Amino acid sequence: MRTFRDWLSPIVFFSNNLISLAGVVVVTAAAVTWLVFLPITLRSGSVHPYVGIVVYLLLPGIFIGGLLLIPLGIYLRRRGMRKRGELPAHFEPIDPRNPELRKLFGFIAVTTFLNIVIASQLSYSSVRYMETPNFCGATCHVMKPEFAAYEVSAHSKVECVGCHVGPGASGFMRAKANGVRQVVHIVLNTYPRPIPEPLERLRPATETCESCHARRRFFGDRMRDLASYGTDEQNTLTHTVLMMHLGTGGPHSSGVHGAHLGEGVTLRYYASDDVRQNIPYVEYTSGGKMTVFAAPGAKPDPTKLRAMQCIDCHNRPAHTFQLPERAIDRAMSFGDISPTLPFAKKQGLEIVKQTYATGQEAGAKIPAAFEGYYRKTYPEIYAQRRDEVASSAKALLSIYQHNVFPEMKITWGTYPNNLGHTDFNGCFRCHDEQHASSDGKTITQDCSACHNVVASDEKNPKALVDLGLSPGAGK
Repeated sequence: MRTFRDWLSPIVFFSNNLISLAGVVVVTAAAVTWLVFLPITLRSGSVHPYVGIVVYLLLPGIFIGGLLLIPLGIYLRRRGMRKRGELPAHFEPIDPRNPELRKLFGFIAVTTFLNIVIASQLSYSSVRYMETPNFCGATCHVMKPEFAAYEVSAHSKVECVGCHVGPGASGFMRAKANGVRQVVHIVLNTYPRPIPEPLERLRPATETCESCHARRRFFGDRMRDLASYGTDEQNTLTHTVLMMHLGTGGPHSSGVHGAHLGEGVTLRYYASDDVRQNIPYVEYTSGGKMTVFAAPGAKPDPTKLRAMQCIDCHNRPAHTFQLPERAIDRAMSFGDISPTLPFAKKQGLEIVKQTYATGQEAGAKIPAAFEGYYRKTYPEIYAQRRDEVASSAKALLSIYQHNVFPEMKITWGTYPNNLGHTDFNGCFRCHDEQHASSDGKTITQDCSACHNVVASDEKNPKALVDLGLSPGAGK
């Protein structure tokens, strides 16, 4: 009767081949790497979703592939020796002195040790890299637009996982499932263009925004200077100065934040579209009394009522896409586009608003068009200030490249910004005097409820002159 050792002896003998040994290397490498990754994936806190892809998809696939190589190598070696007539009549017994067994165990021991050394050195660095904004935005090409906007945002120092991956087991599993889904769409080239805003999958503001921005903190009033350059030859600079009543959401609620997120205030709304730009129905509760404001013909779905959060107004806090007028005004204020070049604003707008088939085409045509205008229309200025014109042309291209992505079908205004009401409906989604209660009251559109207009399109507003913030202050 054959014993277990009798069955094992031929397996040990035939497994000494390159294919099976390669399988052993792959299996041990996958197993060791998985063991190194496992404690990282099980810890609470932020973990990048791609780590889950590595742990739960890539490594198991490699492990199984390595296992299949081992019997494949045994089968091929046995068949080859049989064809050549080299098949042994008997096999060495399983014994520590068996040279075939010692050779196999030695090989496994060496490869396991090397894999432990390599995996322990590389795995942590790999995980840290996969948690960086550069990996999230630059490695995945479909995220290039969001990464470009993120780089110039006020939150550019906050890692993506800090807001997009929730803590604990539930956040961990959602991130893993979402990461797998994204990779599948990218591999199959079935992802939408443009990428829709993931409004339904965003974490609550209490877990993201309010981890740094306490709603009880007093904000008070803030003065805001909106500089705008004209499209005339002199690029005439004017200022609109607003005194913003930001207020607070704490016990002594006041201002904008107090009205929407103050103590005892609950605000729920119904959006009739997926991007929450049409809001026909609002429930406002303050001091225990609820008032319903509805637009004419509103038919709310009670199952889709949403409690208002920070991101309903601050919907693009780290990925803001600008409109060309605002972007050029900002660049001219910083001097990136020279405000002393004749018609710089007008020409810049005309050039960036044109349609370009690809980003590469825009990269070639935008600087050439801007420089070409001054070369032809103002040859003396171009000859004397060529470097200034070239740097302004480069800044104009940068504006385009941070806001328009033809390959992803993203153009000016694709992603609305709900903060304010000058570029998009924003506040006017509700504050339009059309939402009325049963007793005829409406959601106010009174400007002074949110801000006082200190100056409107003035060259040298007195408020800025008095504060020494205007060029006219010294006159």
